[in-house]
Amino acid sequence: MNFTSQLAKTATRTFCISAAVSLGLTFAAAAQDAQKSDAPAEDAATLGLSTGTPADNVGQPYLFETHGDWQINCIKMPEGQSDPCTMYQLLKDEDGNAVSEISLFHFGRGDVDAGATVTTPLETLLTEQLTVTIDGANGRRYPFSFCTTQGCQARLGFTNDDVALLKKGSKAEVIMVPIGAPDVKVALDMSLSGFTAGYTRVTELNLATRAAAEAAAKAASTEAEKPAAAE
Repeated sequence: MNFTSQLAKTATRTFCISAAVSLGLTFAAAAQDAQKSDAPAEDAATLGLSTGTPADNVGQPYLFETHGDWQINCIKMPEGQSDPCTMYQLLKDEDGNAVSEISLFHFGRGDVDAGATVTTPLETLLTEQLTVTIDGANGRRYPFSFCTTQGCQARLGFTNDDVALLKKGSKAEVIMVPIGAPDVKVALDMSLSGFTAGYTRVTELNLATRAAAEAAAKAASTEAEKPAAAE
């Protein structure tokens, strides 16, 4: 069954728009080249062309590192703040269609060592929940939290034992049920190649970000407690 996600549709639309823009620029450049022999030379200032200034890219995601089949993606924060990062993997069906995605991060509180968000298509049957297995065993079911225009999300908490199994395993499966075929289970492979190295790295990054945020909050609290200067 072809269970194509909103993620694939969004990616296709983005590609088409980018391609159209690129083609438009290419055709415009070709037209300008064709007219060069007839038009007088003009410098950039005369044409009002700007070479631009560096953008700060605050709030933009970027690829930080790759470990096996896992990416570490971060979000650019303002200067002086640490960039938050997560592990990421795009999950595809047997036909190579992008169906789901998972973002995973170190949590380290209580019994939960790692947290993850799995995004599935809007056509997912939510009452059947989401199942995750590791090497064909140790299956656990997770409820969906909410849906947006981008898909439905389940928020997972992995214990220390779960993380240990993920580190030792070779493949996990993320299983969901389409609303249009409630008797069908769609199982997506989640590669664990590079998981150990990726999780070690993202843990370091998450702890550093958390420590920086706590230090900033403490400094702000200390500053707020200072008596106002006499006028």
